[in-house]
Amino acid sequence: MAYALALLHPGIAIVWADSAYAKNQLVPWAKKYLDITVKTVRRPPGAKGFVVLPRRWVVERSWSWIMRTRRHCRDHERLPEVSESLIT
Repeated sequence: MAYALALLHPGIAIVWADSAYAKNQLVPWAKKYLDITVKTVRRPPGAKGFVVLPRRWVVERSWSWIMRTRRHCRDHERLPEVSESLIT
């Protein structure tokens, strides 16, 4: 599945991920097999409470675009391919 992603979207070179992904083997695996650089977004040291993280707004904006349409708020489709086609 991941290889198909790399073939379908060869222009993806950098992916931003939560700092939790830095602890597992995702970063070297993505570089080796998909030739994608995974950059982890970390909280500033010493930050307390809510902090706006860099590049996090891109993810939130994308989800808001998808959820703006009522049809995407709930998954009523039987097949995941239908939901995927509606988003794309």
